[in-house]
Amino acid sequence: MAILSKIRDRSMFLILIVGLALFAFVLDPSSIQQFFSSSKVNSIGEVNGEDIDREEFAQQVEAYRTQSGGRATQMQAVNAVWSGMVAEKIFEDQLEKAGIVIGEKDIWDAMVALPEIQNSPLFKNEANLFDEEKLKEYIANMKDDAESGNTQAWMNWLSTEKNIKRNLQRQSYTSLVKAGLGASLEEGERDYLFNNTKMDAQFVYVPYTSIPDSLSYVSKEEIQKYLNDNTKRFKPEATRTLQYVKFDIVPSEEDDAEAKNLVESFINDKEEYSNAAKTTVKIAGLKNTTNYEEFLSNNRSDLAIDNGYKFKNQILAEVSDEVFNASIGDVIGPYKQNGYYKISKVVETVQLPDSVKSSHIIIPYAGTTRSTSTKTKEEAKKTADSVYALVRNSKSKFTEIANEINTDGTKGKGGDIGWVRKDQAFSPSFDRDFADFIYKNKVGSIQIVETAFGFHIIRIDEQTKPEKAVRLATFARLVEASEETENNIFEEAETLNANIAEGKDLNELATEKGYNVQTALNLKVLAEAIPGLGAQRQMVTWAFGTQVGDSKRFDIDVNGKRGYAVATLTGKTEEDGGVVVSSDLLSKIRPELIDQKKAELIKKKMTGATLEEIAKNSGTNVRSASSVGLSSPLISGVGNEPAVVGAMSTIKLNEVSELINGEKGVFVVKVTKRDAPVDLENYDNFRKKIVGQLQGRSNQIFQVLEETADIKDNRGKFF
Repeated sequence: MAILSKIRDRSMFLILIVGLALFAFVLDPSSIQQFFSSSKVNSIGEVNGEDIDREEFAQQVEAYRTQSGGRATQMQAVNAVWSGMVAEKIFEDQLEKAGIVIGEKDIWDAMVALPEIQNSPLFKNEANLFDEEKLKEYIANMKDDAESGNTQAWMNWLSTEKNIKRNLQRQSYTSLVKAGLGASLEEGERDYLFNNTKMDAQFVYVPYTSIPDSLSYVSKEEIQKYLNDNTKRFKPEATRTLQYVKFDIVPSEEDDAEAKNLVESFINDKEEYSNAAKTTVKIAGLKNTTNYEEFLSNNRSDLAIDNGYKFKNQILAEVSDEVFNASIGDVIGPYKQNGYYKISKVVETVQLPDSVKSSHIIIPYAGTTRSTSTKTKEEAKKTADSVYALVRNSKSKFTEIANEINTDGTKGKGGDIGWVRKDQAFSPSFDRDFADFIYKNKVGSIQIVETAFGFHIIRIDEQTKPEKAVRLATFARLVEASEETENNIFEEAETLNANIAEGKDLNELATEKGYNVQTALNLKVLAEAIPGLGAQRQMVTWAFGTQVGDSKRFDIDVNGKRGYAVATLTGKTEEDGGVVVSSDLLSKIRPELIDQKKAELIKKKMTGATLEEIAKNSGTNVRSASSVGLSSPLISGVGNEPAVVGAMSTIKLNEVSELINGEKGVFVVKVTKRDAPVDLENYDNFRKKIVGQLQGRSNQIFQVLEETADIKDNRGKFF
């Protein structure tokens, strides 16, 4: 109601805004032409100059969401469909250059070979064999339905065809590339020698940790320069940064008190005027009513009736003593629990076990739940009486007959149902008559019980120790924000937005009003979530279509809780504006640049013509490493150092190397010995290993093709 009121209150204002927008649109005919140009309206993007049709893209997004059963969000569907369509365009381009075309017959052959098609009963003939004609007929019927307006099944089918085509394209191109990958025996021999040669060496090592971080400070400007010099590694992206204040629509103290008083008014009887009777009538309160389900329904309780039994530890702690000390008919409350005000009447007190183990023999009859029996109710009762006479004093006979005649999951288990917990037994999914018998009778009891499933001979086998339990009839009303409260919160959010629009600072306003300002850093154009707010795609879209300093109020829903967010755009970067320092990038780059600075400081000390001189000037010792190899580039006492071991494989024996920046410090090495492995008669296994490694990288083919393709992405303008 509050929302409808706000719409009515602002209807003239909205009409004025829409009118001005249309007027401005009409004043500038060029904007109309630009808006409806094909590049704006009909293309969601381009791949190597070829458009991706916007309408087709939108249809596939909808089909994807339908196939996901609604589990995929819109942006998840958008991203998945985009990846698929880009891949299709890229592989089509590459296959066309290679002179290969994936035709309709290729797609059809792949389709009919799918196990789900071959094994579907829809496409089998009288001999239970796959019939291609039935598949064709099925597709034709779907197409006819689509022409009649029922398009969803047809769109899903077209999506399946496209996926098959894309897989065939990928497989074909990958096969072409694999066919061109090979290695010679000489390459196999070189690989064998390269990875199995062992080296002994002496080295001087000065770790980066020997230099304090304070002596290797990296400024923000240095980091920015590094990013700008390595744009291929750190590809710049358009980003936006927002600050926002969230206003939750929550009940006021007055709303809380009103809900409490309302619930309390349902305890005792009251008189109300009846238009039908033209007089006052007496309305029973919870204390005096006996039809609890009707009472809750007539008075619109926000929680349905719960006929389960509760132990003391299952009752709200604040009222559990009062409930368990009460007599039958007493009403407890109002009390507040999980956002509801409640009043509860003690309807029944019993001694119940927590769990019961039981067995049964079931005799269903026609019309009972999940029954295929043709017996009448009278015939089933007669059979139940006969079976009861046989098994009431014989456990072995009970087991034998249960295994013979039961048709449920207890067949073969002697009718054993197993342990059933109280909350399960008295839940809506369990038969109440069955539950009442096994929980309100003693171990060893056996009896015929009629349920929705037929007649049961039930035997109680074991029970846990009984405890006192109560059954309550509870009337509840959810505490909600009133229309007045909603309007107050709305006005508060609108006032903040207006103040920001007038040029006032958000943080100063927040300090004055006690608001919590939150920041969403470096949002990307296709981002869907705002930190702290969850999925709020409309805020991201707005951020990429406005200017720094602009603000807006948004209606939000966070985990089912409505409210408002007032956001202001505080920062923006564009793709052509260079890479901007962010917290994520800082965590990756700063350690690397710090080590580079430390390396330069260390190298100034590592002077000398021999290892001994370098070690002395560096304040360390000459160390030794033995049997070091490229296949496992570990240096004893240091760790994994692939760059250092790689350098060792190429420098001359007994010569001091240049200074080498390693993973953990700066090195200078002298290789004293290289032991080559024994010669082999044949290096074909090593040649095959190289080929396998090359072909194993086929999953990187698309990544490389995508990086080299000319792709224009306009998704952010439409979604």
